Amino acid sequence: MNDDFPQHPARRTMLAHSAALAVGSLLGGEALAAPAAADAPPGPAPDASRRRHAGDGKRTVDVLIVGGGSAGAVMATRLSEKASRNVLLLEAGHNYAAWDYPHVIASSDIVGGDAAHEWGYRTQPGYIDHPIGALRGKVLGGSSAINGAVAIRARPQDLKNWNLPGWSYDDMLPSFRRLESRDSGNAALHGHAGPLPVRQLTREDITPMQRAFVDATVANGYRVIDDFDGPDVNGVGPYSMNIVNGVRVNTGIAYLTNDVRARKNLRIQGGTLVDRVLFDNGRAIGVKLANGDEIHANEVILSAGAYGSAAILLRSGIGPGADLRALSIPEVANLPVGQRLKDHPFYYNAYAARPDKIGDQSPVIGAFLWTHSASAQNGDLDLHVTATHLFPHDQSPTKVGFVLAVALTRPLSVGSLKLASRDPGDAPVIDLNFLGEEQDRTRLLDGIKLARRIGRTAPLSDLIHSELNPGPGAATDEQILASVRSTVDTYHHPTSTAPMGASGDPHAVVDLDGRVHGVHGLRVVDASIFPDAISVATNITTIATAEHIARRYA
Repeated sequence: MNDDFPQHPARRTMLAHSAALAVGSLLGGEALAAPAAADAPPGPAPDASRRRHAGDGKRTVDVLIVGGGSAGAVMATRLSEKASRNVLLLEAGHNYAAWDYPHVIASSDIVGGDAAHEWGYRTQPGYIDHPIGALRGKVLGGSSAINGAVAIRARPQDLKNWNLPGWSYDDMLPSFRRLESRDSGNAALHGHAGPLPVRQLTREDITPMQRAFVDATVANGYRVIDDFDGPDVNGVGPYSMNIVNGVRVNTGIAYLTNDVRARKNLRIQGGTLVDRVLFDNGRAIGVKLANGDEIHANEVILSAGAYGSAAILLRSGIGPGADLRALSIPEVANLPVGQRLKDHPFYYNAYAARPDKIGDQSPVIGAFLWTHSASAQNGDLDLHVTATHLFPHDQSPTKVGFVLAVALTRPLSVGSLKLASRDPGDAPVIDLNFLGEEQDRTRLLDGIKLARRIGRTAPLSDLIHSELNPGPGAATDEQILASVRSTVDTYHHPTSTAPMGASGDPHAVVDLDGRVHGVHGLRVVDASIFPDAISVATNITTIATAEHIARRYA
């Protein structure tokens, strides 16, 4: 274990555009657009490797991986460890060198990236009366390059809920340990020599507001948790995070190191948008790019994320037959792609802070409460309350504020993803169906009331000037839900658009090794294949999923 990571220059404590991306307009609904960063490129240019290999339909690689994010970077690294296996990794966004990411991507205090590094997806309104920005990273490292860098695993109960042979917590533990290089913790539980550096924040590492949040939560009867990967995590404490010296260490940095990129059997091709998978008699033989070029491969692995992988499958003729016919897409396999979309609804209890009390505001994300609602089932911990400085300060009468963000992490409501057209440049139609089930509204209300109670408790209450959202006028459940409908956002943890399961499972798209049912030579490896949402941020479990499948790869 070492800390030989470079200090990132000009570390910023708070940027208005990052707050806008993460929080949106708390008091008015629509999320604000982020300006393009000055240090970001105008757009990804095709790499030299694209000019060498794209369009060469007769050239066949052993494994072609689509998407270089939380799972794809792992698969490329692990599968290319076998020197005789030729691996090509295609990334739609920019292919930065491991330590050459721009500040808007590298800085851990900026969440959400910018327009040059994000897909720009928007969701459909439903019970929620407004569209939501569905942030997804478009860069080598994927969403691990723009997220909050929370490094916490799925709980054993989450994986028990999946009910899949070979995917229990005990089965997954070696993969969780293999991915991390942790600075503390029990060696039987944690890894200390993996690619991804994980740092357990301490009380001294977090901000005065976050410390006050922890103390106020303890005053409400919760205990302090030292390690949220431990056996009993119902409580409050600092996060563990994949941040070193202010740098968000994404998978493009941690896995695709200079030594890995130097392997003769691995090529990384940025600026490459994939249209669809090519088939010959039910076997995947490569991909067709958006520019019409074809690249052939013995096996194709889709790791383009819960939105991207599902969209590619649908354009390839794998999906619900009626949806394919509606767009005149020839059917290859009639499977329920996009029919089980899950994500975490995220509501912002927003406060105007006292400028003389708030103190330092970095790290912007530092501590949270993980607990259960009154109607949680099966031992689930279905609520998060996160203390964050990601806030558009111009919306506070004191010009400074913070948020106690409430997430429902085991939603019952099921969303969907469909194609708007056959054009790979068109965004998919994303319906998160947030709070479509009444029980989800009831449980989120539990979390909001808990957050308000914590906000009224010293020492956190001493930092507060006034409550902005839902506001002092919101006293009844109906009034709070009106605020929820207008301002709820997403935790940006989409999963389950191509779930794992046995061939007879009516919801399953892939088998227990990510192989797509009904065809040969095609896998999906990313959060798409989660059978259900997990109760925490998805990044670490997505990385572990790739590690788990890579270990068993023939």
